[in-house]
Amino acid sequence: MQMSQKPKITGTVFDQPVKELESYRLPSNQSLDQYQSGSDDGSNGVQQSVHKPDQYRTLDSSSGMQNSSSTASFSPDGSPVLLQNYSYLSDLHHSPEYTCGSPISSSCVIDNENDLGHMIRQLETAMLGSDLDHFDDHSIAASGRATEVSTEAERWKYMMEMIARGDLKELLCACAKAIENKDMYMADCLIAELHQLVSVSGEPMQRLGAYMVEGLVAKLASSGSSIYKALRCKEPAGAELLSYMHILYEICPYFKFGHMSANGAIAEAVKEESRVHIIDFQIAQGSQWLTLINALASRPGGPPSIRITGIDDPTSSFARGGGLEIVGQRLRKFAESCKVPFEFHGAAISGTEVQLENLRIQPGEAIAVNFAMMLHHMPDESVGTENHRDRLLRLAKSLSPKVVTLVEQEANTNTAPFLPRFLETMDHYLAIFESIDVSLPREHNERISTEQHCLAREIVNIIACEGPERVERHELLGKWRSRFIMAGFTPSPLSSIVNTTIKTLLQSYCDKYTLEERDGVLYLGWMNRAIVASCAWRC
Repeated sequence: MQMSQKPKITGTVFDQPVKELESYRLPSNQSLDQYQSGSDDGSNGVQQSVHKPDQYRTLDSSSGMQNSSSTASFSPDGSPVLLQNYSYLSDLHHSPEYTCGSPISSSCVIDNENDLGHMIRQLETAMLGSDLDHFDDHSIAASGRATEVSTEAERWKYMMEMIARGDLKELLCACAKAIENKDMYMADCLIAELHQLVSVSGEPMQRLGAYMVEGLVAKLASSGSSIYKALRCKEPAGAELLSYMHILYEICPYFKFGHMSANGAIAEAVKEESRVHIIDFQIAQGSQWLTLINALASRPGGPPSIRITGIDDPTSSFARGGGLEIVGQRLRKFAESCKVPFEFHGAAISGTEVQLENLRIQPGEAIAVNFAMMLHHMPDESVGTENHRDRLLRLAKSLSPKVVTLVEQEANTNTAPFLPRFLETMDHYLAIFESIDVSLPREHNERISTEQHCLAREIVNIIACEGPERVERHELLGKWRSRFIMAGFTPSPLSSIVNTTIKTLLQSYCDKYTLEERDGVLYLGWMNRAIVASCAWRC
């Protein structure tokens, strides 16, 4: 997880310090003033806002957006006026606050004032069953809108029924569908209802929903990239952030699973080697290598000399509280305690910038390459002409490594269109939030901060951003397999020892975690959903 220190902005649930439980929802006096506008894909996003009850807000979009004002009215009790009086259409139509970002909103069915009275009566008839004889048949025929009104009435009737059911998943999906269809008025109305159902201190779906609504609002406002970047700079101090990351590491086995499975594959591949060079393309804190150094120290015949090249984006120094030299010092000190000859070389560059000369390859080394939770950040052929995802695999192949390890989240958010991507994000992260729920109480302050600082940014980026701005681009193992084979690798099934070690690890966690091996690949899941996949490859 890569963080950086930049100017602070306000306006989302992420800026809030964790206070008492009743203060977890945002106050109403925040705005998106400082967010940039403009769609990530180059189109002009329609920027909307919604009036919401203050105590349920997660992101206040009622002020600060350009070309935006109220698009829906709500009664003092928070229910849509549509439920109480259809004449709100006339008031809204004439209100100076009614703006849709263009002369005529794509979600408006009334094109001119002459049709207004007829349209209101038609809508009332379609939804309330009034006598059809009251319609002006000539006007209906002239306007040609009878079918459209019926469709519009059914649409709103369905929305009201859906709101009455209060199904959070259903409302989230409907809102995403409305955004995909560019029905901004419907999307705004649904977002207003969603704000009343989500909570960062509620059930797993309510907590996830809070961050998914953030993403939907950012999508509407075309401010997804601004929010994503802002969330990276509004993190707490490095030591505090590190503690949140450590909490996530401890309460869920996902990271430990990735480290242990990759280390097992590397230890097996270099068991006969005297000089080992490990190239870690996202070293972060370097914690993964402590257990491997310890294991190699007790190898029969003595330990090999170990050299680690640690690559990491310079922005990650914020989470560490310093540069890669901190990682090198920590690993060097530990290796000395284990009496293992050790060298460390840090390369503070992004994966997209890595070239052969950055790796300092030496003759006679047994090379192991580690891609742990990083390749999904690399743009591929769907983003632009520079396909760094496959370029790095070809670079690794040119090193003739003994083994290449891959650990990635098992999700499909790379090339999927918006709506399927939204649904995939919901399913994938709901499983993660559910697994966190069994480890820490819902009112636990550190759990709330951990989810906000370690997971929310990813969710917002997947939902709200497009093109190069969307950096969370996960792929399923089947796609990774195709990429590795195309680069010239062959599968190297993980040993039974690795499988046994992981099973032992999971004994200390909830029994709802699952471990499955298919075709030499290990999948760690929550109930019936695979969350992380780990595999190894050789030349």
